[in-house]
Amino acid sequence: MRIINRTIFILSMVSLLADIASEMLYPVIPAYLQEIGFSVFMIGVLEGLVNFTAGFSKGYFGKKSDERGLRLPFVKLGYLLSNLSKPMMAIFTFPAWIFLVRTLDRLGKGVRTAARDALLSQQATPQTKARVFGFHRSMDTVGAAIGPVIALVFLFQYPGHYKTLFYLAFFPGIIAILLIFLLREKKQPVSTLEKGNFFSYFNYWKIASPEFKAIVPGLLVFALFNSSDIFLLLVTKQVLNGRSVNFFGTSFNSDTITIAAYILYNLIYAAASYPMGVLADRLGYRKVIIFGFLIFAGVYAGFAFVDSISLIFLLFGIYGLYAAATEGVIKAWITNLSQDSDTATAVGFYTSCESICTLFASVIAGAIWTNSGAAVTFLSTAGITVLVCLYLIFRSKKKKLA
Repeated sequence: MRIINRTIFILSMVSLLADIASEMLYPVIPAYLQEIGFSVFMIGVLEGLVNFTAGFSKGYFGKKSDERGLRLPFVKLGYLLSNLSKPMMAIFTFPAWIFLVRTLDRLGKGVRTAARDALLSQQATPQTKARVFGFHRSMDTVGAAIGPVIALVFLFQYPGHYKTLFYLAFFPGIIAILLIFLLREKKQPVSTLEKGNFFSYFNYWKIASPEFKAIVPGLLVFALFNSSDIFLLLVTKQVLNGRSVNFFGTSFNSDTITIAAYILYNLIYAAASYPMGVLADRLGYRKVIIFGFLIFAGVYAGFAFVDSISLIFLLFGIYGLYAAATEGVIKAWITNLSQDSDTATAVGFYTSCESICTLFASVIAGAIWTNSGAAVTFLSTAGITVLVCLYLIFRSKKKKLA
């Protein structure tokens, strides 16, 4: 049996193209928001709220997908909403409009994520899920590396022309949406949960497996202190402080250096995702995730004291290993602990709770940064992450956690 079949490959290509569109913009969004008047605290509030919106919608639409036994309609709508938001970001600069457009982008992610992950899970066996999700994350992250390269080249030629990038990002997103129409699916068994209101997917906790209930609290505590990567980009900008660097007779400004560091992160992430999936399938999810969390703690402790361009690149590179060891592996673990008829609900439940934590994480990080500085922000996150690792190790002695 082929591990990477046609459906997995197309879904991965869709994610690659969609991430080209998104990641063309992500590294420049902090600079763009500051340019139009957003403070660091307001950026934290914005990122927290839009991820909060995505989180709640992941649970709701995940349950809807399970109730209908279908995935593709939600995948199509989700990618469409996110792509429409790209050019809208450049039309107006009013804070309320920016909040609306960023929310639309994240709402699209919320509509599609649980259904797409459930569809990926359907294409795998319990023994190959980490590899399937690792491959998907790898392709997704290749797009996340290509996007900033396009932004880097464009801003090198046209410094400060952020709005034009928002229009350019619309085109790879359209191609991604068209690819989805190549897929077909068979209707799956419907959810075992009763229908209810918008928040009824939280009832999944009542039918969740004991293993699910054991690991999720630890993962959510980590999420509560894992603020947006925008803060890493902001501290990078602060360290550079407008400086330019000469390589081979060419001068690179702080924008291009920041984007280049983010590209390195995505390249390492992409290259390591599938190998980490292989390790997780063979050694167990818990061991690989703890390894990733320890890397995360080390990187955040490093960012508390970062003072050079070379160290910035080193930390972003190592940060890619953390993402490869956790993102796809956590999803594989969650789906392996759920029934096929409730997979999207399980993913939606977890990611909804995760996004609630992310809201507070970004707001907390913004407040700590404003009052105590970047070092305290990053060191507190590193310390909590070590405690989460100890929790997962302790719980493994109580229950048989893979």
